[in-house]
Amino acid sequence: MPVLNSLRALGLAALLAASALGWAADAPATAASAPAPAAGLDTRVQEVKADVVRLNRDLLVLEEELLFPASTQVALFVSMDVGKLFELDSVQIKLDDKVVTSYLYTPAEVAALHRGGVQRVHMGNLKSGEHEIVAFFTGKGPHDRDYKRGTKLKFEKGSEPKYIELRIKDSTGKLQPEFDVKVWQ
Repeated sequence: MPVLNSLRALGLAALLAASALGWAADAPATAASAPAPAAGLDTRVQEVKADVVRLNRDLLVLEEELLFPASTQVALFVSMDVGKLFELDSVQIKLDDKVVTSYLYTPAEVAALHRGGVQRVHMGNLKSGEHEIVAFFTGKGPHDRDYKRGTKLKFEKGSEPKYIELRIKDSTGKLQPEFDVKVWQ
C-alpha cells in the first residue's frame, strides 16, 4: 500500500506541477498587463479536474493489477434465483478453513438479487493448487422458519483467475431452497 500511496502522491504532484507550469507560461509578463479572463481560467480548472479524474482511474486499475494479479486472483459472487422459498439474511464464506467474508443483507440488496443482480462478496489471492470453499447462508425458509444451510466445493486453482458463483435457487419439487457453487471458466 505505501507504494500505491506514493504513486498517487507522485502522480497528483506531477499533474499539479504541469498545470502550474502551463499557467505560469500563459501568465502576463508584467504587472501592468490585463488579467486573464475568468472564463479561460475556469476552462483550465475544468481540464485539470478531468486530468485528475483520468489519473485516479488509471491508478485504481494499476492498484487492482498489483494487489490481485491474474495468476493468483479469485473472486466470489452471490446470486439468487426466484427466491420464493428463502429470504436471505446473511452469508459467511470460508476459504481453506479461514473466514474470508461475512455479509449481512439489507432488504434493498435482497430485492436487487431477486431482480437478477450478482454481488461480488470477496476478491483475493490464492496460490495454485487444491482449495475448498464453504458457504453458510442464513435467513427465513419455508413456513417462515429460521434457516441455515451450507454448501462446499473443492476446486483446483491454476494460473488463470478463478470466478466462483454461490447460487441460491428454489427447488419447487422439494419445496426447499438449494444452494450450490459454480466455478466459471
